[in-house]
Amino acid sequence: MNLALLSAFIPTFFFVSITPGMCMTLAMTLGMTIGVKRALWMMLGELAGVATVATLSAIGVAALLLNYPTAFTVLKALGGLYLAYIGIQMWLSKGKMAIKSQEESAPSTYFELISQGFVTAIANPKGWAFFVALLPPFLDSSQPLASQLAVLVVIILCLEFSCLIIYAAGGRTLRSVLMKSGNVRIMNRVAGTLMLFVGAWLAMG
Repeated sequence: MNLALLSAFIPTFFFVSITPGMCMTLAMTLGMTIGVKRALWMMLGELAGVATVATLSAIGVAALLLNYPTAFTVLKALGGLYLAYIGIQMWLSKGKMAIKSQEESAPSTYFELISQGFVTAIANPKGWAFFVALLPPFLDSSQPLASQLAVLVVIILCLEFSCLIIYAAGGRTLRSVLMKSGNVRIMNRVAGTLMLFVGAWLAMG
């Protein structure tokens, strides 16, 4: 791996990753509603999605999406509607994601959380565009592509995970502050609004 390219890649990707986006907003929302520990399952799905997008972008599959945009549009719409549904449930203080005053709500399953993260990551058109634009300049054509890609994907996942933790912890802190007032309905509406925002962003992005 070219060290000069690597030294430029790390700060570049960290800056882009730490910037608020769909995945970071989702991490903050789940950190607020179910806590950082359970949000790790969403992060697992999101990281799998990011790794998939990065790898497929590097080998040119993104070009196929440009030729067959309908399937991608349907995927985005379905993912957005699902997240919007969760947001509405939060607004109504219903569903597994809603915050209860006694923490008695039935937890979301691991599969549901992983799916949320994975779908959000792979259905984000900006993510595809970013990887298509960013990865090629940091690949050295004189060296094996597979080994370079493996190194870059590992770095990407480490940086992405760090940023997800930061946002989830921020959401947990926000919950602690708002819960002091004892108004669970306001807390659910804040989280629900954020989830609706992510869903709309995903569907229309």
